[in-house]
Amino acid sequence: MAHIHEKIDFTASAFIVYGDTVVLHKHKKLGIWLQPGGHIELNEDPVEAVLREAKEETGLDIELVGAAPLPTDVKSESRQIMAPRFISRHYFDESRAHEHIDMVYFARSASGDISPEEVGGEVRWFTKEEVMDPSLDTLPDIRRYATLALEELAT
Repeated sequence: MAHIHEKIDFTASAFIVYGDTVVLHKHKKLGIWLQPGGHIELNEDPVEAVLREAKEETGLDIELVGAAPLPTDVKSESRQIMAPRFISRHYFDESRAHEHIDMVYFARSASGDISPEEVGGEVRWFTKEEVMDPSLDTLPDIRRYATLALEELAT
């Protein structure tokens, strides 16, 4: 999707665990390993966006992990949304011209079969040791979040 604003966009992403592994994909533009995720579209909330992005980038149907939202009062017509595990504000790239506010979720997959809907790109499962390997081309925050997701959700 195109940017909603030239300076900042809201995004949603998930660290998805299956067994003792977490799935990462090699970002097409940045060339580094990141969790599945992307822009929240105008007609979506963060949960809808992260479920859609996970499906597009990995082919996985995921279950978000976290506190269930409180019941909604039908008369108010409001919806409760599961809170993300973390919220990260960061520049998209080294130009520092555009920022993302990312709703970071933890999730589980009932399947390890990766079949991305999007063509191209590399997607695979990583163990904790592989995530922590200094030769893995990723960011320190990705290592921390992925490690924490594995510590909390690995079976």
